[in-house]
Amino acid sequence: MEVGDFVEGGEVLIDMDQYLSSGVHIGTRQKTGAMVPFIYRARPDGLYVLDVRKTDERVRLAGKFLAKFEPERVLVVSARQYGQRPATKFGEVTRAVVMPGRFIPGTLTNPSYKGYMEPSVLTVTDPIADEQPLREAAEVGIPIVGLCDTDNETADIDLVIPTNNKGRKALALVYWLLARQVLRERGELAPDQEFGVSVEEFETKPER
Repeated sequence: MEVGDFVEGGEVLIDMDQYLSSGVHIGTRQKTGAMVPFIYRARPDGLYVLDVRKTDERVRLAGKFLAKFEPERVLVVSARQYGQRPATKFGEVTRAVVMPGRFIPGTLTNPSYKGYMEPSVLTVTDPIADEQPLREAAEVGIPIVGLCDTDNETADIDLVIPTNNKGRKALALVYWLLARQVLRERGELAPDQEFGVSVEEFETKPER
């Protein structure tokens, strides 16, 4: 599917400059074969740059997909520090369940564990940092949405959102967009209605 097939008139969810100023497109110096289709180019310094139009397209798809599930059956995880605030705010806005920080092994696979959960879908902030929940979700057959950078493997991920998944501003913007899109797809927010939560509210505050 080409972006033009999905986005009428080539329109995007937000101004392209906002994607770029938040660093959503900034990848790493490593790339995996699975992420090649989402890479726009390589910079002279060796850094791979993601195609933000594909990010935009996948946020739309992920919003539509996640909106199909009961909010309390959607689980979001983030071991990565800069993803914990955005993921938590996403949970507050969409009523999803969020597990920021350390994920306890067996949460999805061990029914005798008191914190055992049976979500219908999992969203991971970084497949590398969130390897444990990713592996458990794959084991029990839960569909997985993954925020994936140029260096991520995607074998167990059903829906890839290509993005810088390490940057503070990038993670805030992507989770903000995804939350807004989920609410739109549920019919809880009209397409032309103002989203009453700012991107800044999703952003981890820098340490002083």
